[in-house]
Amino acid sequence: MNKLTRMLRHGWLDEDDARRILGPVALERIEERVHASEKAHSGEIRVCVEAGLPFSYLWRDLDARDRAITLFGKLRVWDTENNNGVLIYLLLAEHRIEIVADRGLDRHVGAARWQAIVDGMGDAFRERRFEDGLAAAVDAVDALLRQHFPLAPGARNPNELPDAPLVG
Repeated sequence: MNKLTRMLRHGWLDEDDARRILGPVALERIEERVHASEKAHSGEIRVCVEAGLPFSYLWRDLDARDRAITLFGKLRVWDTENNNGVLIYLLLAEHRIEIVADRGLDRHVGAARWQAIVDGMGDAFRERRFEDGLAAAVDAVDALLRQHFPLAPGARNPNELPDAPLVG
């Protein structure tokens, strides 16, 4: 795809398109799922859905992975006490899914496991089951965090990051 076509594709979609695929009730349920998850482990999960990349990314031929890594830092997902934050990123314009995990968790989880989560989301999204795909991804990340960073009995997760999905 040439640069102009790519810019038009990304410019055509906006935040309303991102909110339309999930809707306020679905976004609230995803937020509740993240919140409930974080009661059982010390990790942090952030979900971000973007309609398109910013113009500066398109101009420099950057991709969804580049944007996810930037947001991982910008949203401070990397800045958790146990280095166990995870960003689940969707880029609607290119139908891309990225998962970025901090080093604390990533050292325990192989690339094949992350890819399996992405593949499961992709299958659900192709069937237009966006909420189901995101819910399954949150649940899969939750299971990994429970396995590698469970809370001790009586301990609480200080909830270092917002639970609500970021939509833009």
